[in-house]
Amino acid sequence: MIEGPREGPLAPFVHEGAEVGEGTVLGPGVVVAEGARIGKNCTLGAFVVVHPGTVIGDGVRIDDHAVLGKLPMKAAASAVTKLRDLPPLEIGEGCLVGAHVIVYRGARIGARVMLADQATVREDVEIGELTIVGRGVTVENRVTIGPRCKIETEAYITALSSIGEGCFIAPEVTFTNDNFLGRTKERFKYHEGVTLERGARVGANATFLPGITVGADALVAAGSVVTRDVPARTIVMGAPAKPLREVPPEQLLDNQEP
Repeated sequence: MIEGPREGPLAPFVHEGAEVGEGTVLGPGVVVAEGARIGKNCTLGAFVVVHPGTVIGDGVRIDDHAVLGKLPMKAAASAVTKLRDLPPLEIGEGCLVGAHVIVYRGARIGARVMLADQATVREDVEIGELTIVGRGVTVENRVTIGPRCKIETEAYITALSSIGEGCFIAPEVTFTNDNFLGRTKERFKYHEGVTLERGARVGANATFLPGITVGADALVAAGSVVTRDVPARTIVMGAPAKPLREVPPEQLLDNQEP
């Protein structure tokens, strides 16, 4: 990591009300706003912005142009976003935050999580330890993601969703939460995300209708369109997705090596 110049227009700006731990390196053009707290032995790349109040644990790597603690914006027609006071963003120790990542105020990121380049994590999101959020993944607001999950490139996790421990989501998977497709005020009563229970797995390009629950250790095949709940430990496939067979015992989460 390149340490920023001490003086001049590219020197890091650290507000007098911020804290930066011993051994932390700040790259060129870094901004650390009032009330932010950065732990020990962190590395911040060029032009990282740390918004007010953000808390970053020890040993965190943050790559170029990441934005941490951004305030949400509310469109006039937004169904889920609400403008209100939010707690500061918290990023646990040992996390990896890629280039151009945006994490909003009000999110909580557990220890040793990886947020790959260009990922976006909205407010009111909680991500458990050791989870991987892949390149370009979007996690909308009011989402819970458990520990040790893997969400791969360009997946879309819609608002109001829940993902349990040890889940796997392949590239380009899409969750939805609005059966009315943006028409009529009636839709505001029925917004509901997708729930993946512990150990569920989803193949590439699968699409989920709102309110679907995928049971523990179930598997949704690539390209499926899921219109009904998926029973636990069941493989489903097709458009619409239909049960095919049970998940083999050796593939169940509890039967994997630590």
